[in-house]
Amino acid sequence: MLTRRQAMGLAGTIAMFSARHAYAAPSLVPVPLVMAHRGASALRPEHTLASYARAIADGADYIEPDLVPTRDGVLVARHESNIATTTDVADHPEFASRRRTVMIDGGTEAGWFTTDFTLQELKRLRAKERLAEVRAHNTRYDGHFDIPTFEEIIDFVAAEAAARGREIGLIPEIKNSTHFHQMGYAPEDMFLQVIAAHEYTRYCPLEVQSFESGNLKFLYDRVKNINPQARLMFLMGERGERVPDTLRTEQGKTFGELMTSAGLQQVRRYADVIGPSNADIIPRDASGAWLRPSSLIEDAHRAGLLVHSYTFRPENRFLPLQLRNDRGDNVRNPQGAIAEIQRYLDLGLDGFFTDDPALGRQAIGLG
Repeated sequence: MLTRRQAMGLAGTIAMFSARHAYAAPSLVPVPLVMAHRGASALRPEHTLASYARAIADGADYIEPDLVPTRDGVLVARHESNIATTTDVADHPEFASRRRTVMIDGGTEAGWFTTDFTLQELKRLRAKERLAEVRAHNTRYDGHFDIPTFEEIIDFVAAEAAARGREIGLIPEIKNSTHFHQMGYAPEDMFLQVIAAHEYTRYCPLEVQSFESGNLKFLYDRVKNINPQARLMFLMGERGERVPDTLRTEQGKTFGELMTSAGLQQVRRYADVIGPSNADIIPRDASGAWLRPSSLIEDAHRAGLLVHSYTFRPENRFLPLQLRNDRGDNVRNPQGAIAEIQRYLDLGLDGFFTDDPALGRQAIGLG
């Protein structure tokens, strides 16, 4: 029989894990985490406060702001520096001359870029739906919302957490770090300054992600000194791709090499989590049909790494062939989306990015 002190200690431990690490009391069985990919981007234009609000209302454990700098050094939420497809910048004749072609991580892109705009100028733009043909219902919100800063997002999430009485995590991605360093920016320093300045980000669930290894190595101890419970996630691109910050070195690794048992041991030195694509866990053939699962989740767990994969989307076109219905490529298929997530959970997935957090919650039995 437990003493009163032991019972109180056990209760405290359960409460701590339930609040801070999304574990289910009293068994402390891990509950997979639901990450809102750019917010509830299946239902609202991505990276807007409306998208984040919907994700929080639908029960997401974390919301994801992708971070890029403005010309005057402010971090804002866009999936990439190129804002041609996610804002109405093309409708502003005063900015027409700023359209240009830029080399980023070995590839060229044409458009308008956040680093050519001050924050004040960006605030004159309005967000629009990126996948307008797939998510025509989201286009009704085009022109409604501005581009939020990282600080505005933190304040918004902190307010929502206080109003709802639960902690809401942040899972920011520092985008294209090497590219921005070459331009004279220091996005990691900017990021550290912001999270250190806000009370909420000093204790909330926080997971910092990047496709690059160098900035994770730089950030690992620094982020944890600000927020001791924070985790760092190494995002993984296609297996044949080189890690972006090693493109100019002979010793550069491909993502595929880092998905091996030996490679995962290296990743564990600077990350707590890996973020592979869903296709790296269950590959697909040319028709989109599922093939035999890889051992990546099992291998990562043996290396001491959690696995948070990307991205589950509810439309037929994004589902494996086995789970699509015959209603059309762009039609939402909630049953198929839930079944897809559950297949990955059966393999031991620890968390996942989804464009529709409500379906994610249903998949783990909490909807």
